[in-house]
Amino acid sequence: MTTAPARQPPETAARRRQSGPPLLAPVLAFAVLTVAYVVANRSTPHPDASGLAVLDYAQAHGTTIKVGAFLLFSSAVPLAISAAVLYRRLRALGIAAPGSAITLVGGVLAAGALTVSAMFAWTGGRLPEDASSGLARALADLSFLSGGPAYVVMFALLIAGVSVPGLLAGLLPRAVAWSGLVLAAAGMVSTLTLLAFGFSYLLPVVRFGGTVWLVVVAVLIPHTRHRTPHR
Repeated sequence: MTTAPARQPPETAARRRQSGPPLLAPVLAFAVLTVAYVVANRSTPHPDASGLAVLDYAQAHGTTIKVGAFLLFSSAVPLAISAAVLYRRLRALGIAAPGSAITLVGGVLAAGALTVSAMFAWTGGRLPEDASSGLARALADLSFLSGGPAYVVMFALLIAGVSVPGLLAGLLPRAVAWSGLVLAAAGMVSTLTLLAFGFSYLLPVVRFGGTVWLVVVAVLIPHTRHRTPHR
């Protein structure tokens, strides 16, 4: 005679459904790949370098550029997964649109910007010997614009989409939520890089500061929202 499996209490089943897939794993993968990309591309000419300097570097370090492009493209995958998991987590915690939707849209667009930047970088690493310095500079600019200002602004949307409900609904410590709002604001201001290159210092601030912030959020954001029972 077989014994039927014991049924779990409704609260336990609901808690497991709400917890969803793990968040820390894709966030850590994104952070590790981001750091690896920066290490691989640490000698890349700055955006204000001449086209000839970019061309010389591309022809001498084509393999390094392609490795960096691979790492950058790879980092887009866990970022998109992280955005999807965050969206599901926020919905499970009772956060409706636009907060949860902004998180998803910002994460997906940020991952897309990294992908486009990686494609331009990979193409720039395969320039033939008779390539012009103008072409090298144009490819480097397109890679910088998509992986710099475009990525940072979309990443700022993801951060804002988590920070606002994290602050208003008490899902995150106030210091974490406010620091996220500051990073999101800095990301929006970084669009001025397109007009004045002096604002470009905000790009690494949001990129790396936001990455660290995302790791902290992955650790602290709750799986379920505790409700006070009615008396």
